[in-house]
Amino acid sequence: MSRIVTNSSNVHVLYEDNHIIAINKRVGDIVQGDKTNDPPLSELVKIYLKYKYNKPGAVFLGVVHRLDRPTSGVVIFAKTSKALKRMNQLFQDKKIDKTYWAIVKKRPVKSKESLTHWLKKNPKTNTTKVYPKEVQDSKKAILHYKTLLKLDNYTLLEVKLETGRSHQIRSQMAYIGCPIKGDLKYGFQRSNADGGIHLHAKAIQFTHPVSKTPIYINAVPPDDVLWNECTKMI
Repeated sequence: MSRIVTNSSNVHVLYEDNHIIAINKRVGDIVQGDKTNDPPLSELVKIYLKYKYNKPGAVFLGVVHRLDRPTSGVVIFAKTSKALKRMNQLFQDKKIDKTYWAIVKKRPVKSKESLTHWLKKNPKTNTTKVYPKEVQDSKKAILHYKTLLKLDNYTLLEVKLETGRSHQIRSQMAYIGCPIKGDLKYGFQRSNADGGIHLHAKAIQFTHPVSKTPIYINAVPPDDVLWNECTKMI
């Protein structure tokens, strides 16, 4: 694990080989360019690669998956077209095992549970509405959570997704009365100082798309009082 700082980028590299690179995304970074025109993480990683390897021309980097802007944690990029195609296939075949940590308000009624809902995205408001039963244009969403730590005012959950829907963890946890800390969009009362939310892509596990070796990548949560308290107690 290393932190590389150039004059144009600041990326926390968790893993890198000839075909893929994994970054611990910071709160506030966008993975891919959007209408805000803010520099996306994908471009910062390109700059890092260009600087590290003294590449004279354009740098190839494929976006494999995304995290919401207020979320932190592991993001994988492909450094070759072969890796991009194969990583996309792994995600499509659900052969990627991702683990999230979420700090939520209140304590879930059950310390461990699988949640199944139907989600419908509203592109105008960029929010996802949760339904207990299927409605028109909704998509089935399944996640599994378990309690890792009970704090005075919050609960740390480990969450694994069976489906990958927009704002899935955020909306489903809010639906059961446990919004993620700082997530104003889904019912938490106060924003976090950094504008983020306490949802972190903690780890990712898969078979390397080229070498076929097992890969496990772990990302330390952001440096703040609450995350630090959780990591010290687990």
